[in-house]
Amino acid sequence: MKDVFSKRTKIVATLGPATDSEEKIKELINAGANVFRLNTSHGSMEYHREKIRLIKETATKMGVCVATLVDLQGPKIRIGNLKEEILIKNGDKLIFEHSLEQTDECIIPVDYAGISNDVCSGSRVLIDDGKLEVLVDKVESGKVYATVTNGGILKSRKGLNIPGSTASLDAVTPKDVEFIKFAVEENADLIALSFVRQKDDVLLAKKYINDFNASIPVVSKLEKPDAIKNLAEIVFVSDAIMVARGDLGIELSPVEVPICQKLIIEEANKQRKPVIVATQMLESMINEPIPTRAESSDVANAILDGADAVMLSGETSVGKFAVDAVKMMSKIAMSTEGSCFYKFDTDYEPNDEIALTRQAIVFGADKMLKYVNAKALLSFSHFGYSTRLMSKLKPSAPIIMISDEESTCRKMALSWGVYPFCKKWDKTVDSNLLLKVDEFLINEIGLKRNDYVVITGSAPNLITGRTNFVRVHKIGT
Repeated sequence: MKDVFSKRTKIVATLGPATDSEEKIKELINAGANVFRLNTSHGSMEYHREKIRLIKETATKMGVCVATLVDLQGPKIRIGNLKEEILIKNGDKLIFEHSLEQTDECIIPVDYAGISNDVCSGSRVLIDDGKLEVLVDKVESGKVYATVTNGGILKSRKGLNIPGSTASLDAVTPKDVEFIKFAVEENADLIALSFVRQKDDVLLAKKYINDFNASIPVVSKLEKPDAIKNLAEIVFVSDAIMVARGDLGIELSPVEVPICQKLIIEEANKQRKPVIVATQMLESMINEPIPTRAESSDVANAILDGADAVMLSGETSVGKFAVDAVKMMSKIAMSTEGSCFYKFDTDYEPNDEIALTRQAIVFGADKMLKYVNAKALLSFSHFGYSTRLMSKLKPSAPIIMISDEESTCRKMALSWGVYPFCKKWDKTVDSNLLLKVDEFLINEIGLKRNDYVVITGSAPNLITGRTNFVRVHKIGT
């Protein structure tokens, strides 16, 4: 079987100034990137429109399926545009006020209108992923007066967090709605919703997507304490989950993040939803050619925990070693999956809230795989539902998905161990079709005559019905 099938864990790479050319996108795909994230917190809509089209064009030229993920900024609070960077020292007195631009050198602009409503005397305010910290002294006439408790360089557009106080924030902002419309217009494959606190936040985003006559899957980013409290119900209404450890580590104590990560992954796997682990995974590779040992361990442990995908942010958007970061993450994934500690064939209990017939089919296919030592699972699917269920079992052989829908193939780029191919093969299952299947498995997948595969699909037509059969097939017989 070809080497391309040796990495099962998917990699999400954030596109940015360091990688937004056709050449770099091609290099990232060849290095192992499966999903490209467009971070709408930065860059104009036209910039993202140009880049999402470039990703699709490049993937089409290469003949590969990669997904595009539009990551909504959400109710993220940021410092406004400063006239210049400011060195703030412990004990300095600062004044914050709602504004997009700094017009007074004595006042720090904040792009959030509710800043003066959501803090009070004694509130902690964290800036730039917690690198800077101030303590609120008082709130007066819409201005927030504070004392610096942890100084550093204050820069424009850095994130600002008010742990435990975001009551005035909308779940889906007007900017988010515009980018949802953009995602629909550009046929994006996934939409990530930031700062999800409860299931209604996800349902609201889905309503907007539906209002634009689309059905793009929603990836819920869990980065608030409320999300942990409401974990099961959020996972239930989401299409995928992201463990967004940056803001989660600010809203909570950093010492709580590892256990939260495990809880989120466990719940997502229980409910058969893809789960991504993100933030600072290979952060040092923004400036260095190799990661720290701790970072390598972090990536490996996320994969051992059961993550379907791992994500790179600044490493690929602005990093000096973007392609090397993806190559390194691929190597870590393959090394981890090849170790004695990695658990294939996850034996989850049947979930009554998921289609039982299709669960039975994929469970049966996984059992057959082991009995006959099959080289691959061949899953025929129109929407990819059964294939996603199969992915969550972490079978020891690759899952080759055949769909008649290109959009389904792209969306499967997030599912662990799935390798999608678009083929117009929705025909009655007979000897002629099996000959075509054999030709594909030998010439495109690299299997051999007399190898066994396990096939799932629908009958009488192979693809466009609900999955209702499983069979063992010996290639060439």
